[in-house]
This record gives sequence, C-alpha cells and structure tokens, in this order.
Amino acid sequence: MTIRIAGIIGAGTMGNGIVQTCAVSGIDAIMVDINEAAVQKGLKTITGSLERLVKKEKLGSAERDAALARVKATTQLADLKDADIIIEAATENLDLKLKLLKDVDALARPEAILASNTSSISITRLAAATGRPDRFLGMHFFNPVPMMALVEIIRGLQTSDATHAAVEGLAKQLGKTPITVKNNPGFVVNRLLIPMINEAVFVLAEGLASAEEIDNGMKLGCNHPIGPLALADLIGLDTCLAVMEVFYDQFADSKYRPAPLLKEMVAAGYLGRKTGRGFYTYT
Repeated sequence: MTIRIAGIIGAGTMGNGIVQTCAVSGIDAIMVDINEAAVQKGLKTITGSLERLVKKEKLGSAERDAALARVKATTQLADLKDADIIIEAATENLDLKLKLLKDVDALARPEAILASNTSSISITRLAAATGRPDRFLGMHFFNPVPMMALVEIIRGLQTSDATHAAVEGLAKQLGKTPITVKNNPGFVVNRLLIPMINEAVFVLAEGLASAEEIDNGMKLGCNHPIGPLALADLIGLDTCLAVMEVFYDQFADSKYRPAPLLKEMVAAGYLGRKTGRGFYTYT
C-alpha cells in the first residue's frame, strides 16, 4: 500500500512533529485539532521549526516552502476522509482516544489504516473499538519527532501482516528506524524509561541529591545525553504520571507505583517545559 496522504489528530507537541516529518518527506499531511487556536499554534511551531532548519542549512528555502504547502490544518475530523493513514496523537487518555477512534473509523476510507501514537495504552484494546482491527496498530514516535530516529511499531492481537508492512514502509519513508514490538504496557522504551524517571523522582523526594546532581550523575556516570528529571520536564510530567498509572493498573505490581512527588507536581500544574515549570524553571 502506498501512503500519500496522512491525517494526524492532535496539533500539540507530538502531533505537529509528526505532521512536519510527513510534510518534509513528501507526504501530504492533514492536522486536526479541537479548536482554531490549537491548530494555529501547531502551524506556528512547524513554521518555526522549518525556519530553524533553513538557518542551519539543513533544509533549503524551496524545500521549506514545499513542506508547508503539503500541510493542511483544520478543526474538522471529516477532512480526514481521504487519508491513507490516520494517526491519533491526542492526550494520553483512554476514553478520549476510544471516542476519537470510533468517530474516525466511521468516516475514514475502508482501506485506510488507523494508528495510535499512544505511549502506553493497549493497542489491542484501541483496535477493538474500531470496525477495522486488522488495519490498526501503534505507531509510537519520540519527542522531538523531527529529530528522533526511532518509531515503535506495535502490533495488536488483530493487526494484519499487510498493515504492519505498510506502516513499517512508511516509517522508513519518513527517515525513521522502526522496531516491531508486541502489545504490552509501555511497549519497550517507556517500559524501561518511565520507571527510571519515576525512581529519580523518589530519589529527589528523599533528599539524596538535588535535581541537578541527579541529572549530572546519570549524564556523567551512565553517559545519558540528558538527565532523567530534565527529560521528564521535556516529556511532560503529566504524561510520565499517566504512563506510570497504566503500569500500576495493568501489572498490579507495587514497583510501578507513581512517586508521590510526581503526583503532587502534576496536581499543582507543574508539568515541565510546556508550563514553564517542572523540576526546573523555564522562561
């Protein structure tokens, strides 16, 4: 299957990153969000990101203009009716994702593939909410999408070989390196990463070291490019908490209990870079 038009639900950090990556790779991208303000914010982010690439001479002006011309921004789900693949990149909330996928399934072309960018929710469960579970899978990108090379392709119990092959081909067309993962909470990367971040929050709360010292310890001692608490701020503390809560619920194992400080910070609205304050302060 040749994918020429991609629909992306969500104009936030992950959604606009996927849109940009598609557009730069020659694929028409339709970006949908709930209101015009969100759509325009997503477009502004894409435009700024492409402009920075031009200034760094990693992209030509003509390529930038061509990519922007491939982007259509809208608040109407119905505009996705001609897409070859529709990627849901909404907030990590099961009920919201189920509703969106049911609505999209009803209007999408019969042969279209549906995918979710979820970082932890069961692909098998999401697929079952649609009338095309064999044409559904997980396509988990990493932040920032235009820069990060990995895409996890998650097969649900119902995913067909043809669907998997088509999305694996799309990932490569986007310049990404795909890995195929079985359906399981957190898949591979977040199964390892988010509990590490959660443990770093426990260490901070216990006063063993400051945020800066914890991060420097992991950067210099384990050769990580960014410390776990700074990474949590980049991911979003609300997203980290949501993933840990999925783990705790699905595995019923106390080792996955969310750190109380993480819950407290999310309750306070200290979500990291996107709110200007997390474990660090951003201006």
